[in-house]
Amino acid sequence: MWRRGANLEGATANFVETEQLVEDEGLTSSFIQVPGSIPLLWEQIVDLSYKLRLSIIEHEGTPKVVQRHFFDLSQRYGDTVVIDLTDKRGDEGNLSNAFAAEMDKIPGVRYVHFDFHHVCRGGNFDNLQALYIQNEGVIQKQGYFLMNSKREILLEQIGVVRSNCTHSFLARKSLDSQLLRMGALSSSESISLSENINDTLKKLWVEHGDELSLEYAGSYALKRDLVRYGRQTLPGLIKDGTSALSRYYLNNFHDGMRQDALDLISDYYTVSQGRPFQIGGFESASYLPVASATIVGGITATTFTLSQVERNAQYFISIICAGLTAGVVALVKANEKQFCSRPRLCSLI
Repeated sequence: MWRRGANLEGATANFVETEQLVEDEGLTSSFIQVPGSIPLLWEQIVDLSYKLRLSIIEHEGTPKVVQRHFFDLSQRYGDTVVIDLTDKRGDEGNLSNAFAAEMDKIPGVRYVHFDFHHVCRGGNFDNLQALYIQNEGVIQKQGYFLMNSKREILLEQIGVVRSNCTHSFLARKSLDSQLLRMGALSSSESISLSENINDTLKKLWVEHGDELSLEYAGSYALKRDLVRYGRQTLPGLIKDGTSALSRYYLNNFHDGMRQDALDLISDYYTVSQGRPFQIGGFESASYLPVASATIVGGITATTFTLSQVERNAQYFISIICAGLTAGVVALVKANEKQFCSRPRLCSLI
């Protein structure tokens, strides 16, 4: 819930193996992809801000972290293609540049940066075709898994694409090849020409995105309409706004406790005589509702008294209300990190 990037063993946050399975007349085929957080040491500390600052942790072990991560991928999946879709500007650009520098030191792994925000702006995911053409040969070489009704393996997938936001597109490309090999499509056909299959596939990947988002962020995925319809709709915008607010609330006021719970049940934190389960202390988060009510009440009182000014004494009341409100705002701002729900059992690295 709170972790970003990788730990010192090379395991990354938000790492998921996704397998798309298809069966037809006794044949079974699958295609695997993996997303995950950029495998560097970096963090985004919750501090009541809507858009969190990203900072890279300077650590002498960073090269080893990246090496361990991709060694593990090669042992599991074989050849790896890394597609980096991060923005090249601001904090995200710094992270992307640091990632590219580390990838130059990793032999045998294909690293590709694709300016997703620029090329696919406006939600035009079809422009990912340019990315696919650029890497078509190596992705097709990785292939997919195919087994007949006698459980004899006809083909094996010998590599994997590690990326975010491209899964449904690459899965669609692979599915065309799979169905062609299985005899379900002719060389002149594509699933995009079948409205039923096309709609089913889009719905499947929207639900997949929702499941992952609920697991990690506690809300439905954002921009679901772009996958489902290829465009943003008004109901979709409303749902996105609701999901964004839900994520903000959970991230600031619940995810610290949820991280502790995950660390406890996964045995990442072990309760022992030397490490008791003790998270007591000053709970400033419990004072946030009081602070919020004071700020809202102060703004309301200031506005009301100013609108009702008839005597000089009311100016004095307005100044008191405004001063109290400003003081509480300053107090919250100065202690913004302490007002958030923070994990206490384990370090973030």
